[in-house]
Amino acid sequence: MSIIYRIYCFYRDGFANMTVGKTLWVIILIKLFIMFAILKLLFFPSALSQFDTPEQKSGHILEQLGERWT
Repeated sequence: MSIIYRIYCFYRDGFANMTVGKTLWVIILIKLFIMFAILKLLFFPSALSQFDTPEQKSGHILEQLGERWT
């Protein structure tokens, strides 16, 4: 048997036999979704959406970095 298949079977069997672990993984995934999806939309709006071309976006980024480092 190949090593990759043995590793796959190890994790498949381990997750299939979990009881409390499944609930904990669901809680972790819900928290990650809240942190990365919902909070990003609420607190971190896209500052680059006002620019149309990649050149304009990169110019804005370079301008902002130049202001912070000087």
